[in-house]
Amino acid sequence: MRVLGDRLSLYLPVILMGVLALGTYWLVRSTPLLISHGLEAQVRHEPDYFMRKFSVKSFDDAGRLKSEVLGTDARHFPDSETLEIDLVSIRSFSEEGGLTTATAKRAVANADASEVQLFGEAHVVRQPMADKAGQVQPRMEFRGEFLHAFMDTERVKSHKPVELTRGNDKFTADAMDFDNLKRVMELKGRVKGTLVPAAAR
Repeated sequence: MRVLGDRLSLYLPVILMGVLALGTYWLVRSTPLLISHGLEAQVRHEPDYFMRKFSVKSFDDAGRLKSEVLGTDARHFPDSETLEIDLVSIRSFSEEGGLTTATAKRAVANADASEVQLFGEAHVVRQPMADKAGQVQPRMEFRGEFLHAFMDTERVKSHKPVELTRGNDKFTADAMDFDNLKRVMELKGRVKGTLVPAAAR
């Protein structure tokens, strides 16, 4: 029995090492699952702060007001760096000082409000302004259930029906892409328009 006990005491460290190795193997197999769950939690689309009855202003390098965003409620999402706003109202000024306003039931805006998606009774108005050649551009108004406005580049797009008013001229279409800087308007689908002669304006 003593010989058997001596032999077991010789193999005891090997047995213990085997048990520790199995434990380590199990731990390594389990850890990546825990890490992956942690990463999934980090990239969830959940707001990290809220605002109520707020106004956010941004300014250019010269200290001039560039844009102002107002709303009743807002939620900031860190994963996409966007702000979701209820009952939104936006004022944006171009480099030449032209004013564009936008309102809607709901909006999703990027960090500096240079790109805004408007949902529900969307309404964008660009006030009359003189271009670089000194010609006065008439007031423009866009209406629809969805409008995608790019404030800095003065572009408005929509894949849903829209109504466009330019001065006294009116158009409706199933979709639209308007680029004010290039002075190009693309209307798609069923397009209807009313053009008022210059003499009648």
